[in-house]
Amino acid sequence: MKKLVVLTGAGVSAESGLKTFRDADGLWEGHDVMQVASPEGFHADPGLVLDFYNQRRRQLKQAEPNSAHRDIAELQSWFDVKIITQNVDDLHERAGSHNVMHLHGELFKVRSTYDEFDVMEWRKDLILGDLCQRGYQLRPHIVWFGEAVPLIPKAMTLCEQADLLLIVGTSLQVYPAASLMHYVASHVPIFYIDPKPAINSNSQIEVVAEPATIGMKTLKERLINQFY
Repeated sequence: MKKLVVLTGAGVSAESGLKTFRDADGLWEGHDVMQVASPEGFHADPGLVLDFYNQRRRQLKQAEPNSAHRDIAELQSWFDVKIITQNVDDLHERAGSHNVMHLHGELFKVRSTYDEFDVMEWRKDLILGDLCQRGYQLRPHIVWFGEAVPLIPKAMTLCEQADLLLIVGTSLQVYPAASLMHYVASHVPIFYIDPKPAINSNSQIEVVAEPATIGMKTLKERLINQFY
């Protein structure tokens, strides 16, 4: 099986009703992102930050995978698919994808403020006073602005090993994730689906200027027909 690496961003989940701050001039559900997505914001008002992610968690429980999530999952029948997602939701998994790397964390997990490797599943509200076993406050298991992205080296390795790269629903403006496309070999075909693509087609990259659901519907069949 050819190794297909799929890099996904907020545009995939947006069609399931999950909002992205990049659609609103840096505001995320009415908040400045640095208030709710930075260590400084958490230190200044932890209650506000916890409530913000509680709302996101509740919203995610109501959301469902869309056809783009399902089309990506269906490609597993034809390719060795590895997903690298910037999204913190579980919609890829619910659509049936098995190998999903969450670069920026997961909404349904929390971790200790003392030990970043003390991570646990969490589907209910997280409030002040919810502590890890060592007695430290729990926080969302989310990579905030200004924090390291621990999984980037593994993501780079996946891209280096790819036979095909598919990029879906990302602005290619959030680093280091946006740099991953540069780790595939020069002969590896790259397909980029986004309604407002940040790059143009060239000899290696084919741009499909469509929303994720529309772009994946046509590209799925093309990939299967082209490579099998």
